[in-house]
Amino acid sequence: MTAFIVATAALALLVLALLVWRRTQRVVTTPAQRAVHQALHTASLAAVPLRRGLTEESASEAAPHLRALAGAEALGVADAEGTLLAWDGPQTGMFASFADAARRAVADERPVLVTGDEHTLIAQPLPIDTGAAVGVLGMVTTGKPGPGMLGAVAEVARYACGQLELAELDASRARVDRAELRALRAQISPHFIYNALNTIASFVRTDPDRARELILEFADFTRYSFRAAGEFTVLADELRNIERYLALEQARFGDALDVRLRIAPEVLGVVLPFLALQPLVENAVRHGLAGGGRGGQLSIVATDAGTDCLISVEDDGIGMDPDLLRSGALDAVDTGSGPARTGEAAHVGLANVDDRLRAAFGNDYGLVVETAPGAGTKVSMRVPKFRAGIRA
Repeated sequence: MTAFIVATAALALLVLALLVWRRTQRVVTTPAQRAVHQALHTASLAAVPLRRGLTEESASEAAPHLRALAGAEALGVADAEGTLLAWDGPQTGMFASFADAARRAVADERPVLVTGDEHTLIAQPLPIDTGAAVGVLGMVTTGKPGPGMLGAVAEVARYACGQLELAELDASRARVDRAELRALRAQISPHFIYNALNTIASFVRTDPDRARELILEFADFTRYSFRAAGEFTVLADELRNIERYLALEQARFGDALDVRLRIAPEVLGVVLPFLALQPLVENAVRHGLAGGGRGGQLSIVATDAGTDCLISVEDDGIGMDPDLLRSGALDAVDTGSGPARTGEAAHVGLANVDDRLRAAFGNDYGLVVETAPGAGTKVSMRVPKFRAGIRA
């Protein structure tokens, strides 16, 4: 009986494999269709390393696929100075000519042909949208290349340029993110630093042990806030730093500042932009609570929302005019001690966080602000539990 079951299962697998093979054959049946499929597959293989920019490593990985796309006998990649980054294929007599041809192609901003007894080298510059060439493709063919080969070389170079432009765009976005993070660090309220040091000083004589604890909290807070590593962090670390901040603020306000945290343990490992919560909490304390002169309640909630983590910071302070938000004035929401007013030098903490969330996770993940004058403010964000390529 067992042998029969095994034989039946094997037959079923064989039939299934045959059906899959026949379906595949129906999808790609003609030589032209197979050629298109192969070209697209090869192009996708070349795109992966090129999206990292033009380096020796990425050029070495992309060169075999670019050579296959162009149908060249050999293919070289050089940087804008003519330095050879990679070569794929036999080193014919054209190999020694490539560096000089690459420099001429960059200088003249046009393809350069070098002909030999048996082979021809086509040095094709790789300009990106700035107009400057970031490198050169050198393709070797047998004999004199015809219009078809020249067209193929130009199209492969155009494709490589497109991928390199995307790499530059990614790099530019990363530079902007780093600049925004530096700006956010610079916005940590000087009022907070001044008041925290004053609060610590007030405990030095009356309660030295308490003063020592607050000094350590302040040191850890500043060390984390100005750390050099990474644009992302985990929620647990972000919350720990907020606890340090709130410990200093509660030492100042005492019982007037009522802090409530409700954090689901399963979301503590969620990755989010570094210092994404700090501006929300500081804004709630400074603008929402302290601005009213009466203290109040601050709630921080992080819950499991399926594939996302939902985080909110809510205060029962003075609130703000929703029209100010609808007018696009997120960057006018101030972290000082009073209401923000347009036309003044305002902190851009909330706008900064909103932009960084959208850049990291997409437009569905920006900040949501609920507020009204005298009704407090609630700022919410959604963060995906997992996003490929993003880790702390």
